[in-house]
Parts: sequence; C-alpha cells; structure tokens
Amino acid sequence: MTKGFMLTGLVLIALLGIADSLPAQEKLRLAWAGVSPTNSPIWVIQDRKLLQKMAVDPEIIAISASPTVLQALLANEIVAASISVTTLVSSRLAGADTVMILGVVPTFVDHIISVANITRVEDLKGKSGGVNRLGSTSDLGLRLALRRLGIDPEKDAKIIPVGGNPERFAALSKGLVQFVIMPEPFVTEAEKLGFKNLTNIGSLHIPFWWNGILTRESIIKTRRPLLMKLMRAMVQAIHILKTDKEYAKAIFKKNLGVSDPEGLERAYKDYTAVFPEVPYPTPDGVKTMLDDLAPRNPKAASADPKSFVDMNLVAELESSGFIKQLYKR
Repeated sequence: MTKGFMLTGLVLIALLGIADSLPAQEKLRLAWAGVSPTNSPIWVIQDRKLLQKMAVDPEIIAISASPTVLQALLANEIVAASISVTTLVSSRLAGADTVMILGVVPTFVDHIISVANITRVEDLKGKSGGVNRLGSTSDLGLRLALRRLGIDPEKDAKIIPVGGNPERFAALSKGLVQFVIMPEPFVTEAEKLGFKNLTNIGSLHIPFWWNGILTRESIIKTRRPLLMKLMRAMVQAIHILKTDKEYAKAIFKKNLGVSDPEGLERAYKDYTAVFPEVPYPTPDGVKTMLDDLAPRNPKAASADPKSFVDMNLVAELESSGFIKQLYKR
C-alpha cells in the first residue's frame, strides 16, 4: 500500500515537472470582419493551428461589421484585426493610433456584375448600382472603378446600399439596381443566373489595401514579440494558400458555403494571384483612400500615407530569412 502511494506520488511529481517545462501559452485575441477569401489566411491559421505551434493560445473572433472590430481594437479587447484600409484611415484621421503592420490584399478583387441587357461599361450611365453599405469597401471600390472607366459615380450613376452578396443578387433580380460589385466565387453564380460579368475591377490595378492586419502603435510597443508570431503565422498561411490549391479551395468552400467547382477555381486564381509573398503594408494602398477623401476632408488632404503603416515587422521577418526559406529561394 505504501509502495503504491509512493509510486503515485512520483508519477505526480514527474507530471508536474513536465508541465513546468512546457512553454507558457500566451493569449492572442484577433478579430476579422467580412466572409470573403480576403480573410482566408485567418481561416488557415485556425484550421492548421499555426499559432498554437508557436506557444500562442489564440481566440479568433468573427465580427459582422468593421466598426465593431475597430471598437474592440481601440478598447484593447483584441490585439489585432484583419480589416480594410477604410477602417484604418477613418480611425487614424479621427486621432486613433491604429496602424497597418501587414498587407494581405493590395487591390480590389471584385467584378462589376450587371443585368443581361447591359453589355458595355458606357451603358451603366443613368443606372443604379448596389453596394454593401455607403462608405464601405465595396462602395469605394465601385466608385473608384467607375471613375477609372470614365463614369462619374456622383453624376452619371446612382449608388445605393443593398447589403451582402445574397442581397445584391436579390436587388438585381427585382430590378432595384442594374449593376453591383461582387467578388468570386459569387461572380460564377451570377453568370449562371443570367447576369453579365461586365468588368474585372482587379484588372484596373487600383492600389488599395482591401485587407490587412491592423493593430495599435501602443500594442506594438508593449507586445511586439506576440505580434511577430502573428506575422509569422500570416506569412505561413499565405504560403499554404498559394502553394496548395486543393486545400485552399477546400477552406474557401468550408467558410463561404459555396460548392461550385468552377467558382472555387476562379476564386483561387483571383485571390492567390494578389496575395503577396512578402506582405509589406506599402503606403500606396493608403494614398488611394486619402486621395479620395481629400476633397471632402482637410485632414486627409494633409495626411502622410507613410504614417498609417509600419513596415518594420515584415522587414524583420524578411531579414531573418524566414520568408525566403519558406518559398525555398
């Protein structure tokens, strides 16, 4: 009996010793908004448990609206957010210390979808276009694209908020709008419903951070090592998406609820073509946003786009040789 107790005690001591030797799991709360392949690196981080492999215990939260994500970041409820430059610019111009530390999608990966009887871009004049919300990324993307195509979105067309992709399909079907902005894999679905894939906005190469990782300057100062682990996980996730097509399409299917093989294939091509191997959050993707706001906002007119980004974390990761080794170059 005594030997049994002694053996049990020794086992407990050994187990406690092992527990003490394990690295502590540091907490990381990250939020993302928008069910789109732009956030697929976050999905990969979750699915492959990339942060757990770096002794980080992540809590990754999906939030429906970007303003709510921003509120959580400013309240220090999260340490980083996967979100667009629109939120970055509006918050920083209002005095927040928000900053982009990694770029994910450097342009619009969208298409202009129209009713079937519109066959030319010029035919959009005098028509109504649908976006998610006024002031949202979809709204800005459609307006910028129309200007590049020679159509004044303020004078030649009417832009109205209709909601997400399902609501845009409904608005087109009911005749509430004659064109919308929409990404793959939903473009493929639109074509099968008889709508026209009028223009690939991505082909216009408008510099714009449709998605990136945002944090706060104060968080960089106090939790830089943790953010570096997030940077490493993001770069790994992007590499996985770019180099493992079948897995990437499977993760799109799982999170988007889309099973059409053609749509998933086209989404894979659209997004992996723009995901950067070395994801510097360059200021040109901020400047587009500031230039758009400048006529209406004096602060935007005088703002330096370089102050909205911090490229030091990606630079540190690149200089370590991690990215080169990952892509075996």
